Amino acid sequence: MKTSLECFPCFIHQTLNALDMLNAEPQVREKVVREVLRYASQIDLLLPPPATGRVIHTLIQRECQTTDPYREAKERFNRLALSLYPDLVRKVKNSPYPLETAVRLAIAGNIIDFGIHTRLTMSQVHQSIQDALESPLDPAGFRLLDQAAQEADQILYLGDNAGEIVFDRLLIETLPREKITFVVKGSPIINDALREDAEFIGLTDRVPVIDNGANAPGTILELCSEEFVRRFQQADLIIAKGQGNFETLSDVPKRIFFLLKAKCPVVAKHIGCKINSMLLLDSSFLKGEKNCL
Repeated sequence: MKTSLECFPCFIHQTLNALDMLNAEPQVREKVVREVLRYASQIDLLLPPPATGRVIHTLIQRECQTTDPYREAKERFNRLALSLYPDLVRKVKNSPYPLETAVRLAIAGNIIDFGIHTRLTMSQVHQSIQDALESPLDPAGFRLLDQAAQEADQILYLGDNAGEIVFDRLLIETLPREKITFVVKGSPIINDALREDAEFIGLTDRVPVIDNGANAPGTILELCSEEFVRRFQQADLIIAKGQGNFETLSDVPKRIFFLLKAKCPVVAKHIGCKINSMLLLDSSFLKGEKNCL
């Protein structure tokens, strides 16, 4: 997915939100914003938006002298999501269609995105769960995912955000998890999950966890480690969470199921759905109808 001119206000908005969260000094704020504006004037619009997000947030880390500005926020939402986990497990186990419920909940968890919601509340998370469970969705998407997972020998599950990965754990425990390897980022970027987050929420006790060797808020294969790219190419099935993974992988010729909320108007317009739609997209049918909640 290419960068749109409509992405530029979002880049600035993300910058200001991150600086607010870090309580950056006025002179630092001004320097960062000016550098972001300078960089924005040179953006290659053929690149996906997360390529620019990576540069912006790396710049913020450097100027604010922090390697992981979202660490405390990630830890907080890991704990909060874990507090929901027992009830979510019951919802899956008591469902007549456990896989469908687990997919819905995994998508609901995609609201935990500090690139979009820096002031996210638990009431918003609960509302996302309720919306995901109650909204209509074409059952064909669930059947296709189930079939693909049963037929695959190697499944690579690309995670997105800390806290959200608790919701991913539900889906992983519902799928044939002996086939699954979970992927986190190689180093801090926004509130994307790292290995330490996967360890904290117990995911490393369920499936192998690897990192992709990169720090983009998505999966830019050119920036990833050779080992990850090899695993990506060998996998029979990719499950990719979040907008960033959709933006960076939607044009890759690979069988990928994208699970996300369309949280920005540019992504919603590109997909052809309403903003805040919850989506299960099979890359084999991206040019056709979309499974939208």
